[in-house]
Amino acid sequence: MAYRKITSKEDYRLFLAADRFALGIANPTLKSRIKRLIFPHYVWSFLKCMRMAEYYKNCKSSPFSKVIFALIMMRFRKLSLLLGFDIPLNTCGPGLSIPHHGTIVVNHNAKIGTNCRLHVGTVIGASAGEEGAPNIGDNCYIGPGAKVFGDITLGDNIIIGANSVVNKSISESGIAIAGMPAKKIADFDVKKVILLAYEAAKLGMDRDNLSLSKEELNALIESKWRDR
Repeated sequence: MAYRKITSKEDYRLFLAADRFALGIANPTLKSRIKRLIFPHYVWSFLKCMRMAEYYKNCKSSPFSKVIFALIMMRFRKLSLLLGFDIPLNTCGPGLSIPHHGTIVVNHNAKIGTNCRLHVGTVIGASAGEEGAPNIGDNCYIGPGAKVFGDITLGDNIIIGANSVVNKSISESGIAIAGMPAKKIADFDVKKVILLAYEAAKLGMDRDNLSLSKEELNALIESKWRDR
């Protein structure tokens, strides 16, 4: 799948549903809303704010909308500082999973595909003196402390090991890479560690009653996707 960004209200709702699914958050109820008031899920708050900002930036142009966008960006910057995230708008596709707060830096020219998972200490940036930044495919898992630099392209279904340094393009799919510089270390089924959240959102699935492992849940999603 190609890189996606929000271009309509339908996209905005779909991105939110995919991100919610990826984080394992059930659809809101009165009880869960009260709980979130007392114990906020700040990563989910950040993602909601980011998607709303992307929607207003990409789809709204009236003077009033620009005022709303400015207010949204104020909250977005506060949440970014609170969590340690430096993730510009329109860099991450739907189904983004960030399991923990902590430093994550993404270059504004980077493109991160659908259903990707970012861990603490991740840096996705340009090489010194260059504008180009990584273009990362769908269903990729980026482990803690991984660094991805330069005008490079990574294929779909790749897992990047913790503390790896990736500075060359890798097109092969379904592999694990690790090391400094990173290279293939094994074939790997990335669906063991990420969820097909975008596909689940397209199918209208939610996490309310699905207490399954990632592999079981992905198998269910793939089955429903084939039968749609």
